[in-house]
Amino acid sequence: MQVESAAISAIRYDHDRAKLFVRFHDGDEYVYVGVPGEVHRSFVEADSKGRFFAYEIRDQYPYNKLEA
Repeated sequence: MQVESAAISAIRYDHDRAKLFVRFHDGDEYVYVGVPGEVHRSFVEADSKGRFFAYEIRDQYPYNKLEA
């Protein structure tokens, strides 16, 4: 889903595998593994997606950069 954020352009979540996909405005996309559904919901509902990402997701879950 497209989101309004200065840094993040889209968020996608795979419920079956607990994987969160985050695409940034610069085109880079990352997958974060083991992210609970409630964290995804809170991320989507956050007033500041960038702030939520920085404090609740980045450096909290294993991740990989996806190749374009």
